Amino acid sequence: PPSKHFPRSERTCEAAAVRQEGWEPPQCAHGRRLTGEAMRHHWLLLGACGWVLLILMFVSKFISFRAVDDYGERAAGQSWTVLGTKVVKAIPVSSPDKPPPKPSDPPSAAAPTVAEWQSVSERRIELLAAVCKNSSLRNLTHVSISKFVLDRIFVCDKHKILFCQTPKVGNTQWKKVLIVLNGAFSTVEEIPENLVHDHEKNGLPRLSSLTPQEITHRLSTYFKFLIVRDPFERLISAFKDKFVKNPRFEPWYKHDIAPAIIRKYRKSHRDSDRAASGLHFEDFVRYLGDAEGRHRMDRQFGEHIIHWVTYADLCAPCEIHYSVVGHHETLEQDAPYILKAAGIDQLVSYPAIPPGITRYNRTKVEHYFSGISKRDIKRLYARYQGDFHLFGYPSPDFLLN
Repeated sequence: PPSKHFPRSERTCEAAAVRQEGWEPPQCAHGRRLTGEAMRHHWLLLGACGWVLLILMFVSKFISFRAVDDYGERAAGQSWTVLGTKVVKAIPVSSPDKPPPKPSDPPSAAAPTVAEWQSVSERRIELLAAVCKNSSLRNLTHVSISKFVLDRIFVCDKHKILFCQTPKVGNTQWKKVLIVLNGAFSTVEEIPENLVHDHEKNGLPRLSSLTPQEITHRLSTYFKFLIVRDPFERLISAFKDKFVKNPRFEPWYKHDIAPAIIRKYRKSHRDSDRAASGLHFEDFVRYLGDAEGRHRMDRQFGEHIIHWVTYADLCAPCEIHYSVVGHHETLEQDAPYILKAAGIDQLVSYPAIPPGITRYNRTKVEHYFSGISKRDIKRLYARYQGDFHLFGYPSPDFLLN
């Protein structure tokens, strides 16, 4: 159409379209197309944002769950303060005038001094000594100081410290601080993650590498400590880490150990069933509670089994007189006390622990044991009963009865 009839506004566009027998100027059609495209883009953008929000909510919940369950691994990435000023933190703990809290008890808001927390530590040592004298538990609490035990104990000669490693209670950070204190690295940040567990290269010697005279001297004069955790919750952590997630790419757990346990202890022996489902926690519990048949398999598995060996077998607490026994459930209070008692609190500070990370999770324990027979649970408890008594953990009556 002639330019003189060309509409110049949105109002004249519509009028012109009527006058021209349905003809619509290009600007009008283009404008409407732009409006339609903009609306479509608007709704697509809103939909995409909604999906992103849903994904972020799911990921945040997943990360939070992982953090609570895997503090021992996640804490490895946190930093230490080395050769600097002492960091003083207000740490919520329970009252030192009361007995050590049960694993299920949350800490109170009080903040005791190191001297006040010492009374809690002393009661733990007194309980340990009393249980070691209990003849009815002797078979579960007394082990000889063998090479297996000496292999578990790491040495820091520079500061006269011995640390007995008990896997699945968050030991990675303790090993890192000892590596730094031994002088192999100046800061924890410099330590490669794959080096922490490489005991041939991390500069952290084992007690077994020394002569008998050197071993005797260190056991009698050095500061000695270990960390423990509710025995059943530790087994759950070991099962998830080694047979479900297997984060350090250790294929022998899934390809060697799991099939051997399934063949011997799963009620269904169909090959297709074993291949499809992998190791169940029920299989794991049945294997651990087998007092007779397990030993031959353990010899076949070698030292991979240390992640579920009892504390008594790992660290010989009735033969070695430990200076401090820390509890994973009260690590917020125990960590600064151990640093102070060992005389290294001016050299290193323990990293902040996210709230709830170390707290005993009874709901998780009940969930994992919900499908397991009372007979198998009682057999499992019979094996770990010494650990429950030695370190003051209440027997899991909610599972046994």
